[in-house]
Amino acid sequence: MCGTQVRRRQPRDHEGGWRLSVARVHRVVSEVTTSAPAGVLYGLIADATQWPLYFRPCVHVERLAFDGAHERLRTWAMTEGQVSSWVSSRDLDVSRRRVTFRQDLTDAPVASMNGMWEVRPLGDRCQVVLEYQFTVDGDAPAEVAWTERVTRVNGEAQLDQLVWVAERWPRLDELELVTENTVRFEGSADAAFDFLYRAEGWTAGLPQVRGVRLVESKPGVQVMTVDGLADDGGAQHTESVRICFPGAGRLVHKETITSALLSAHTGEWSVEPDESGVNLTARHHVLLREDAIVGVLGRNATVAQARQHVRDELGRQDHLVLHQAIRHAAGAVRVL
Repeated sequence: MCGTQVRRRQPRDHEGGWRLSVARVHRVVSEVTTSAPAGVLYGLIADATQWPLYFRPCVHVERLAFDGAHERLRTWAMTEGQVSSWVSSRDLDVSRRRVTFRQDLTDAPVASMNGMWEVRPLGDRCQVVLEYQFTVDGDAPAEVAWTERVTRVNGEAQLDQLVWVAERWPRLDELELVTENTVRFEGSADAAFDFLYRAEGWTAGLPQVRGVRLVESKPGVQVMTVDGLADDGGAQHTESVRICFPGAGRLVHKETITSALLSAHTGEWSVEPDESGVNLTARHHVLLREDAIVGVLGRNATVAQARQHVRDELGRQDHLVLHQAIRHAAGAVRVL
């Protein structure tokens, strides 16, 4: 776990000398072996924008810069029930099937974090290695232990989920579904976004929503719990994390507790005004839970039927929310 030590130059003390502090570098390595092809494994590691669909703790990834070999990412993820965020830089080496990363901005207590993903072919199998190296402010034992535990648990979970996806790669086109619904209106784009942002008011205009709890512990980061009615009239409970970008008219979300048919569900609301009106769009990217299809839709149900069922249900939900947002925007009073 513990490796080399890093000396940091600190401000001068009262005698004019340099104060030196020592930050111990801690190392966590996890690995897994799989029959999945090396190219598929590397591709999944390299395309971090898709991680929210495949890795449960990962909520959202924004690509800030990319030139084909180097990129900067802003990532939001769940860490022991809390939403953390950081900015990282990554170097992608396709010839060596290696991705190295370092966090440019970290969340306390982590002072620095870097590491590497590497795919190593082993005959007809592949080994995937995930390595982290980190330092902790003050090197307090309790905070080091916490960081090591979270890093190890998350790393092992990521590897397990990576293997699960990679081994099903030939069938992912069947299990993944992307939907998009857009309505156009004339009115206030700000008011429409306000309706989406203040989701605690949805119970007033959406009959299928029985209760909403919205908690915004950090500006623009919301945890939303919804109790409502499913298509069959039964109770449905979902929970999601929402990342809000008011200046861009975007609100991205990921369900952390999904409906029964879905293994993963990410999406985005966007409000896009132009010279003649406003486009209001709901987008969804879901991964079906294949082993739940029979229990939800019946003994002879197929993946194709499950896809259509999910598409229809999301479409009905989108229709209700989008049109309620339009009504809210139409009733908004502009204050000058």
